[in-house]
Amino acid sequence: MMSSAQFEGRRVLITGGGSGIGADMALAFANAGAQVMIAGRRAAALEETASKHKAIRFQLADASDEHSVIGLFEKAGPCDIVIANAGIAASAPFTKISMDDWNQMMAVNLTGVFLTLREGLKQMGDWGRLISIASIAGLRGYGYVAHYCASKHGVVGLTRALAMELGKRDITANAICPGYIDTPMTVRSARNVAEKTGKDEGEAKSLLASGSPKKKLIQPQEITQATFWLCGPGSGNINGQAISINGGEF
Repeated sequence: MMSSAQFEGRRVLITGGGSGIGADMALAFANAGAQVMIAGRRAAALEETASKHKAIRFQLADASDEHSVIGLFEKAGPCDIVIANAGIAASAPFTKISMDDWNQMMAVNLTGVFLTLREGLKQMGDWGRLISIASIAGLRGYGYVAHYCASKHGVVGLTRALAMELGKRDITANAICPGYIDTPMTVRSARNVAEKTGKDEGEAKSLLASGSPKKKLIQPQEITQATFWLCGPGSGNINGQAISINGGEF
């Protein structure tokens, strides 16, 4: 159970915090006593999320741009918990993936995580938690999303390597690897599937959920609960893990 003061005195930064699981995490940490900074590229979404709690601030930032991320942490100051959540998704047959498609996917999903964790770690004190939001696609392959899978596999490898460097410090690095989450991003994916297959959006969402043995989409709160666990009491030896949240799929 979440205590209203569980993270009192902690400072949390979340990229991609304007909607979906980023917004859910931001509100939950704020309700648990933390001071929260959310970042992203859409001012309206960030402002809407920040308006829900006085402990949430926001800053426009592009996670794939080094100067933007450096500026974000200059504005935020030292943070105890840094969650690299910003990401994009797209699908295409392997031979149809252009260099622009590839470079954009890597820039946001992999370089964005690298920059967020690097700048967060530079300012971190004696205790800290670095969390990457990867994907079940970071643990296995899927057709028609090769560039997405490659970027998320990179996130898992990056997180595990960082965890080894942090071994002697009271700072951990872990990745969370969810399946399809019931968020606007999945709605867009379902719409894309519907357009390409002729299914309606409800059928398309069911198709996306069918990869999980539970046959249902993951709820944002489930990801938030996992981050609370990784940041809560007794979490110091949970390090370098890629935690799958998809009903038993590996």
